[in-house]
Amino acid sequence: MLHGESLWDLLEKRVDRTPDALMAVDEDMRVLTFAEFWNEAELAAAGLIGAGISAGDVVSWQLPTWIESMILTAALRRVGAIQNPILPIYGERDLIQMTSLAGSSLLVVPGEWNGVDYEEIATRVATENVGLRLLVTNRALPQGDTKCLVDLPDPFGVDAADVGGVEAREEAAWIFYTSGTTSGPKGVLHSDRTLAAAARGMSTRLGLIARDRNSLVFPITHIGGMVWLFASLQSGCANILTESFNPAETVEVLSREGVTLAGSGTVFHQSYVAEQRRSLHPIFPDVRAFPGGGAPKSPALFDEVRALFDAPIMSGYGLTEAPIVTMADLSDTDSDLAHTEGRPQLGVEIRVTDAAGRIVAPGAEGELRIRAPQMMLGYLNPSDDLEAIDDDGFFRTGDLGRIDERGNVVITGRLKDVIIRKGENISAKELEDLLAEFDDVADVAVIGLPDPDSGERVCAVIQARDIARPPRFDEIVAYLVERGVIKRKLPEQVEIVDLIPRNQSGKIRKDLLLDEFKGSTHLG
Repeated sequence: MLHGESLWDLLEKRVDRTPDALMAVDEDMRVLTFAEFWNEAELAAAGLIGAGISAGDVVSWQLPTWIESMILTAALRRVGAIQNPILPIYGERDLIQMTSLAGSSLLVVPGEWNGVDYEEIATRVATENVGLRLLVTNRALPQGDTKCLVDLPDPFGVDAADVGGVEAREEAAWIFYTSGTTSGPKGVLHSDRTLAAAARGMSTRLGLIARDRNSLVFPITHIGGMVWLFASLQSGCANILTESFNPAETVEVLSREGVTLAGSGTVFHQSYVAEQRRSLHPIFPDVRAFPGGGAPKSPALFDEVRALFDAPIMSGYGLTEAPIVTMADLSDTDSDLAHTEGRPQLGVEIRVTDAAGRIVAPGAEGELRIRAPQMMLGYLNPSDDLEAIDDDGFFRTGDLGRIDERGNVVITGRLKDVIIRKGENISAKELEDLLAEFDDVADVAVIGLPDPDSGERVCAVIQARDIARPPRFDEIVAYLVERGVIKRKLPEQVEIVDLIPRNQSGKIRKDLLLDEFKGSTHLG
């Protein structure tokens, strides 16, 4: 494991150590070694300088998971620009808001990709945000004479271990926006130091080595994509890239390239299970683990993966504000791996508190509050820090959980995801985990709908394994009663959908389900 003061420092150390080792390969069998990555990033950095980008400029970029996207990341880092990766799902309205809040000088987009004309949308965004320039790229980046990079300082290459307050915000090199499943996106400030801390902890727990081949098949603009970039430079492992996730095609690519770490979350693992069930041969003969994160897994899914692949799901827990603060370990038992999100990483402090901020009894449920090396430097809007960070500097996650007797974190729900029925709190996740084990259920979300009599009623939204024969309301209730669910927690409504909506991190879009069913009167 290599250590570096910045991404660029880490890259140069990796090139010195293993220049000819594979760093990335994509679906088109294009390959990139660490030395080639460094060289391409140098050329692109010179091209960006020629295009007028300099240290401190904010560059927003909305690109697919391409090799060129990784190169752009390193090139921007070389120049000293502050970069703002944006998920491809965001449209014109969000882009106007994000680039305006960030004060972006440049917006980098593909031309047309995945049926969306990003160039047309970006042109309208630039019209709204005067001074915002566009760079449209289709797997090609500007290049220039690298002589302009001689003696170029590294503005973020500082030892920031003792940096705090205003100085910490000045250290910001990254702006990420939260996924906004329950509220509008917030800009989150990170540094190379915070991302490297997240990557180092994850790499250690997963036991990353140079021979590993990781599946980078989710949007690279997600903070997890950047964490894996750091992890690759630290460990020397390679990434298998696909520009979009298509279960059958992606599995073929991962199988061809000998994936050893098949991530990276519930929605992907569900797809791998489905593809393996359709195949007569092992689809991932070299796989040793299925890294997970972004959304909770069910124990039932863990059991399926273990049975089909003889390899475990290894989950981590974190947020955009504090990525991968916990992670499963290779030495964990299957019970720990199935039911928890692992132990806190080195240097991570987690408090479990009640609504007043008081620490609860050991093993009791409460809100998780975090202070960690990988914690954000703050929000883009400093006023957002006031509500999110307590007086002791702990980030209020809004997640409910507990810490078991072995120190593992168990996520039990969200503060905003507790259904309050006649004054009683009901955990949506508890019901979701149970229903995920029901044979006829492919995916499930439990939501609370407004009810004039009880305040909220429990509604189970179910994606059936066989749409021609979805489970009936009475079957659902009987199954839950058999599993020991008491009457006050039982669903009062069941809705069948073709597909449970999830964002690109795998989190269920309960806001969409609430909008769809909040006016419904169909009860069981």
